[in-house]
Amino acid sequence: MSIEELPHTADVRRRIRAESREELFSLAAKAMFAVLYPGKCDVWSEKTMTIDADDPEDLLWEFLSDLLYISEVESFVVCETVIRFTGSGLIATLRGEPFQREKHEGGREIKGVSLSGLSIQTTGDMMSCDIIFDI
Repeated sequence: MSIEELPHTADVRRRIRAESREELFSLAAKAMFAVLYPGKCDVWSEKTMTIDADDPEDLLWEFLSDLLYISEVESFVVCETVIRFTGSGLIATLRGEPFQREKHEGGREIKGVSLSGLSIQTTGDMMSCDIIFDI
């Protein structure tokens, strides 16, 4: 539903609001990649990622941290994600393209995803979370 930039003294803080867990995780990925690569992104290829974690916050942190790893090590820019939750975690389909300096340069480097203050809230039929990206 929405990604909102919140003030933070040194890092990048985003508030994500969604109608489902799947949408919340997909929007969190979109928020992170908007910081890393603010330009246009086209779907050229697809990757699959499986993550297991004990609680929803750990799962979100692991998911975003693994996406950051894929971005840095495999030079893959994620344009969209499709999330499917399993009994112990999630399976994510990542659609995107290889990093191209002339197309994707200009964003900010993210060193990591902070666990500080990361919590997922449910209010009525909406879910939200605040995420801090360490830059």
